[in-house]
Amino acid sequence: MARGINKAILVGNLGNDPETRYTQGGMAVTKVSLATTSVRKDRDGNNQEKTEWHRVTFFGKLGEIAAEYLRKGSQVYVEGRISYSEHTGDDGQKRYYTDIIADEMQMLGGRGEGGGGGSQERSPRPQRSESAPRSQAAPSRQQAPVDDFSDDDIPF
Repeated sequence: MARGINKAILVGNLGNDPETRYTQGGMAVTKVSLATTSVRKDRDGNNQEKTEWHRVTFFGKLGEIAAEYLRKGSQVYVEGRISYSEHTGDDGQKRYYTDIIADEMQMLGGRGEGGGGGSQERSPRPQRSESAPRSQAAPSRQQAPVDDFSDDDIPF
């Protein structure tokens, strides 16, 4: 008998800065609100946008990374599972919640676009020391441009 699949994939922008708390065991639990917007045409041919808000929770190391690098407005790719819960408030009202429990996260967009710039940062190329004798300095070579990402970094 096959097991079921519970998978959610979201690409959107954070509506707030991450809120992080820690369990008694020291595990990070980070929560964000993620907005996804879809566009459709109405009967008159005008574009109609609809924004959906998603509650996303990151646990452990992923929660620490999200807390450190994500900010309000950051564009992010999130993969996880849907979780439903209910809570009875102080007023006796039952409230129902739908959360995305994130398993994977990829920061999208450039630094100026509110994103974290991606998970891979290019380190600056080491400079040749001027004080070193010519024989010890690395020879100057032209290198082909290097992509900032690999196929594994593409979320689709």
